[in-house]
Amino acid sequence: MEPSHSALIVTIPEAEPVVGAHRERLDTAASWGVPAHVTVLYPFLPPGRLDQRVLGTLSRVAAGVPAFFVRLERLGWFGDRVVWLAPEPAEPFQQLTAAIMGRFPGVRPYEGAFDDVVPHLTIGHDHPAPALTAAGEAIEAHLPIRSRVDTLRLITGRPRPGGSWLTRALFPLG
Repeated sequence: MEPSHSALIVTIPEAEPVVGAHRERLDTAASWGVPAHVTVLYPFLPPGRLDQRVLGTLSRVAAGVPAFFVRLERLGWFGDRVVWLAPEPAEPFQQLTAAIMGRFPGVRPYEGAFDDVVPHLTIGHDHPAPALTAAGEAIEAHLPIRSRVDTLRLITGRPRPGGSWLTRALFPLG
């Protein structure tokens, strides 16, 4: 089945051993095959529009943002429905999002659903609060998680159970 959506993410492989089992139970994107990550821009362009011009533009944007180190050291919540890890510093993720939006002005994070986009690594969502709280508490015992961010990843897939999201391209940061 052809992909229907694309996303730009930064994977955090060092987080996978700590958050992986919780995400499998509590984060729908994990069931789609999406690894532990911080979203830079979702949805991005329809997969049919991901031509060489778009890929070249993404490559230049990524090269303009220096690689950086990030720490995941505290939990955050969106209401009582989403538990997540806060990346510090958050600014490089915001810089990547802003730079991409500047080159693709019709693309808005989460289709403009939120006034402020907060960089985060989702642990779980839309499950009973006690399950989300327990996952967050279990993860806190293993913080901080440190990672070097040096690549922007373009993935494509279908946002539905059993959907398989695959990496379409990798773009090194500067």
